[in-house]
Amino acid sequence: MTDYTNYTDTELAVLLKESDHKAYAVIYERYKFLLYAHAYKKLQDREEARDVVQEVFITLWNKRVSIIAQSNLAGYLYTALRNTILNLFARKEVRTRYTDSMAAHFSYDYSPTDHGIRGQQLAALIDREISALPAKMQEVFVLSRKQHLNRKEISLQLGISEATVDRQIANALKILRTRLTLVAYLLVLFNI
Repeated sequence: MTDYTNYTDTELAVLLKESDHKAYAVIYERYKFLLYAHAYKKLQDREEARDVVQEVFITLWNKRVSIIAQSNLAGYLYTALRNTILNLFARKEVRTRYTDSMAAHFSYDYSPTDHGIRGQQLAALIDREISALPAKMQEVFVLSRKQHLNRKEISLQLGISEATVDRQIANALKILRTRLTLVAYLLVLFNI
């Protein structure tokens, strides 16, 4: 049984081209820690560094017949490692852009037509609830919120005190808030 540990890189590369498993194992043992240290320095992640080194050695074995590494096996391995790391970075960048794109798409699920229709439906619902208020309360509320009159102008126009105007608006808001809160809850619950 031959001891390959004293062989040079050039001798090991020649044997590797001939599919010698022992030569491959010696190359692996000789360079795995050096490549791992270099990969970890670049990636700052132990698992990724291990995976990248494994990928380099798998590629080395798969391309053993076609590699030209007899003159500089170490240089070949470091170049393969660098390219594998660059490919990993490129894949991560593509994955990040894709993930960001999908996240933006799902977080910004906006349809102007749908939004417009929902806005119109909500406005119609609010108008319907306003029209369901008692007549005097409805009149005060419409003058206040839709015609933008202040309480003094409303009290003069309707011949009631400002305190009554305040009370009618407060009661109207309380009723509408109660009714519309339930409707808004149902809209959200059933995604109507």
